[in-house]
Amino acid sequence: MIAAGCDVGSLTTKAVILNNTRLLGHAIARSSINPEKSAAEVIEKALKAARLTFDDIGFCVGTGYGRERIEFVKKTVSEISCHAKGAHFLQPSVRTIIDIGGQDCKAIRLDAKGEIVKFITNDKCASGTGRFLEVMAKLLGLKLEELGSISSQATRPINLASTCTVWAQAEVIMHLNEDMSRADLAAGINEAMAARVAILARSVGIEKDVCMSGGVAKNTGVLEAMEKQLGVPMRRLRVDPQMMGALGAAVFAREKMGGK
Repeated sequence: MIAAGCDVGSLTTKAVILNNTRLLGHAIARSSINPEKSAAEVIEKALKAARLTFDDIGFCVGTGYGRERIEFVKKTVSEISCHAKGAHFLQPSVRTIIDIGGQDCKAIRLDAKGEIVKFITNDKCASGTGRFLEVMAKLLGLKLEELGSISSQATRPINLASTCTVWAQAEVIMHLNEDMSRADLAAGINEAMAARVAILARSVGIEKDVCMSGGVAKNTGVLEAMEKQLGVPMRRLRVDPQMMGALGAAVFAREKMGGK
């Protein structure tokens, strides 16, 4: 019962190897301009972590923007369905999922069976996506993963007047020229991101438990700001939230093989 899921996203490619309910191995890598190559490389890394070979895989499902270009999958499923499936697999009490990816943001509401009740996607503007944080981190001279930790040192977080990436970038540059601390700027950036995403999330109706998936969920500053914006705690799940789509794809694969 070795199942696999591969998620080729706009910025990163992920793979998960699953044996019934046991996570055997996973991997993540930066997406290249060639989805086929990205998928092949990341599945090999996941298999190596699981100490398996490709011949051990009984069924593999692909998801993400590049799912139609993955040569080795037997079925493709939308990333919305995969994030829902992955979250329900990990924590059946989850009813609302907020997924912030590199190029889009999604809010998904589930019923008790894990079926999708309502969802909405924002893929028209970068301000509620990982790309927004990537641009801002570069301005501050930080690594993307440092935005969360440094924001915890803030004493007077800035209030960004604009949620537009272009105008917010200009604001940050102005504050940098005024020698404002990077911690206060990072905190303001994370809060601006959370405020934008919270609007999207409320449109599907917030119902507990709530969790975040996608790479941005690893930013503790955004996670805590989201809790304040929505007034609910965020459920911390037991796997890397960036792997949620690939995990959901692997669960779909397991079901295709007859797993419950």
